[in-house]
Amino acid sequence: MDDATLADVGELEVLRRFLPLLPTGDATLVGPGDDAAVVRAPDGRFVVTTDTMLEGADLRLDWSSWHDLGWKAAASNLADIAAMGAVPTSLVVALAVPRATLVRDLERFAEGLADGIAAMAPGCGVVGGDLGTAERVTIAVTAFGDLRGADAVLRSGARAGDRVCAVGTLGMSATGLGRLLAASAEAGGTLEPGAAERLAADDATVRIHLAPTAPVAAGPALAAMGGTAMLDVSDGLALDAARVARASAARIALDGAAVDALAARLGVARDAVLHGGEDHALLVTLPPSIDLPTEVAGAPLTELGVVEAGEGVTLDGAPVEPRGWDPYRA
Repeated sequence: MDDATLADVGELEVLRRFLPLLPTGDATLVGPGDDAAVVRAPDGRFVVTTDTMLEGADLRLDWSSWHDLGWKAAASNLADIAAMGAVPTSLVVALAVPRATLVRDLERFAEGLADGIAAMAPGCGVVGGDLGTAERVTIAVTAFGDLRGADAVLRSGARAGDRVCAVGTLGMSATGLGRLLAASAEAGGTLEPGAAERLAADDATVRIHLAPTAPVAAGPALAAMGGTAMLDVSDGLALDAARVARASAARIALDGAAVDALAARLGVARDAVLHGGEDHALLVTLPPSIDLPTEVAGAPLTELGVVEAGEGVTLDGAPVEPRGWDPYRA
């Protein structure tokens, strides 16, 4: 039955094979099987976020394995929880796919979710969700997090004099996307099975695009260091920095030499660092009194600029267009 489809076996058999592959989570009191989950919230508050991935707009099945899709769905949501300074506790996953989808593909998706959680947020669990049918693959994940007594780090807290830093990589995912697009064009529009996997084996940028590893543990660590504002860079440095600037009523002044040094270290173009998204690095502002480490929770920290009085984002004093990923303009 390795080639069995969802239509062949039905929902109960799919769930029987799917659910045991998922982590239950340390904070879970009641997991899958009831109408809703029950999760501990000892802080008295919880942080919540949601994200969707749609075939054609956000994912391509000729590029991404089902394992990649599960990993990436976890990463995008875990990063948002981390950006608030919280520890991820649980995910709720809704997945709608064509009836002809193979059951083993959903098993690989569950394994990708589990592996991504284990790598980025051990102790987090999948506590529920929904399975449905659709003409195109649609993935919706809601994530919850625990502040553990700390204040949430918002986009609005940056103050003049704070240093602007990135934790993680920038521009790698966008570079990998460009290489996948080029390979697809050369192949006539669609990659043959296994081609993306072979590209990823030889190219870190392709690997990061298909299955990014967000610096989730760095979020609470940066909050504990005194981070004043923080954001998951999912849409590009320039665009996401502009969001912090707008929320904080301040200017983010980026240093061109620092941006170029980061681009050179990662082997990507300056434009990719400034405008490429989906690395899921954390953009954080830190008080000037802090001695900056080179790493936070195992992820590299790079100082990129300073917060100033004013508005918008500048690069060496010149305004930077807040250009990045916009689903309505893509």
